[in-house]
Amino acid sequence: MRRLTETGTCYAQLRNDAERLAGGLNDLAQRAAVYHHLFEHSAGNHVFPLIAAHGAMWASGYFRLGMRLGWWWSWRYAATPTQRRHRLRQLAAFADDFRDINRRVCVETYTTYHYTARFGDHPDAGALVPGALLDALNRCHAARRSGRPLSTQQKRALFCAFFLYEQEAIVGPAVDAAAARFDWTSMKWLALRPLIRFSYFPFPVRLVFKDFASTQERIDKGFRAFDLAARVGWRRVEAAMRDYRVLPDTFFAGSAEHFADLRHAVLSST
Repeated sequence: MRRLTETGTCYAQLRNDAERLAGGLNDLAQRAAVYHHLFEHSAGNHVFPLIAAHGAMWASGYFRLGMRLGWWWSWRYAATPTQRRHRLRQLAAFADDFRDINRRVCVETYTTYHYTARFGDHPDAGALVPGALLDALNRCHAARRSGRPLSTQQKRALFCAFFLYEQEAIVGPAVDAAAARFDWTSMKWLALRPLIRFSYFPFPVRLVFKDFASTQERIDKGFRAFDLAARVGWRRVEAAMRDYRVLPDTFFAGSAEHFADLRHAVLSST
């Protein structure tokens, strides 16, 4: 019972830390640094967070563009200012829903990684981390401790395990709920058809969505993002984080030190 309490206490503390480190809805650069920390701490074996960091930084520009387009498109309601304000509030709420999804995924990524690093072999770990993800993370930690890299196939297996888990547990239900609340038909149609181009994608590759609300399409595009990263190489994927011009110079001067300072500043604050 004491050991079970110990693992539960650890999990709760890690989740609390993760909630604070993930920041507020607009702290996308902070979340990118947290994501990169997980990739770096895993010795490059847990690649989902690295790709998620690209997603967070790409989204920062996409949200700005979407709000500008929405502002211009809302002028069709200029004759009815109340209706225009209502549409713009809806658009802002829809964008915040997606920022919150990114935030919740960051929390889950941090918590599951660091919890399994400490208690992955505990018999009760499966009560807190699903079996397939637990097994994949345990392989990741074993590789990190032994100083050997996972193969591309093994990295893909871990990516798959976490990606499918977060799509089922977080992203799918949240996207469905956000889409159901957004009734500005024309902007909703546009928002759910993003053209995603992470900075490491070879030119002119883009991920062109027909419907972002489709779970299967999100999964297909997510695996495509992994395959492109594996093709160009993880060093290039990591270096391409600079291209968004979102992260500060201190990150590129020393990412581990940057995260350590960030962690201290966030977790020591009241």
